[in-house]
Amino acid sequence: MEKMPYQPDMDRPMTATTTATVTSDWRNALPVRMGKKVTLRELEISDAPALFAMLTPEEVSRFISPPPTTVEGFEKFITWARAERAAGRYACFAVVPHGMSTAVGLFQVRQLEAGFATAEWGFALGSAFWGTGMFIDGGQLVVDFAVETLNVGRLEARACVANGRGNGALRKLGAVQEGVLRRSFLKNGQFLDQMLWSILAEEWRQAKAVWGQGVIH
Repeated sequence: MEKMPYQPDMDRPMTATTTATVTSDWRNALPVRMGKKVTLRELEISDAPALFAMLTPEEVSRFISPPPTTVEGFEKFITWARAERAAGRYACFAVVPHGMSTAVGLFQVRQLEAGFATAEWGFALGSAFWGTGMFIDGGQLVVDFAVETLNVGRLEARACVANGRGNGALRKLGAVQEGVLRRSFLKNGQFLDQMLWSILAEEWRQAKAVWGQGVIH
């Protein structure tokens, strides 16, 4: 998800919308999910300084919409994310490596259809944690949350063609490349092509049956 659903001009009162019923009480608070390398939990305002440090460097931000440019901007994003979660439209998990207490990245899921029949997900992780297996560990937890808790039938992801690391990570997780979305992402005044990836609920459940239930915690 390279187009971040949050933008600074969204800092205004929420208007009521109709949202289909989704299972579990995740709209009250996101569940804490434990992996082999990371814990995923609700974003907290106290995560803002760490997220600012991790996600604003050029090597991290170059393939996503511009992140907030200040700690205060990340605080507003976190407030917005929690409000969208309460409204049942969006979920954003903080990525916390075992042995740490601060977030080093995030995973997002947003509905593309009311009730999450189709959804889009994305991720950003501090560069110091690239190549550590934390994406696969956290990604499994997020996809499982999307399928089993949000009842997502089709989970999409988009990654710039030039983003070899992001596309490779999605492939490792079992996503299927469906095609190229030409000139679909505007970054620094230039339109870039994106790969479209998908995971279907039935494919995910089949993969879990092969891997064993111990993979997902």
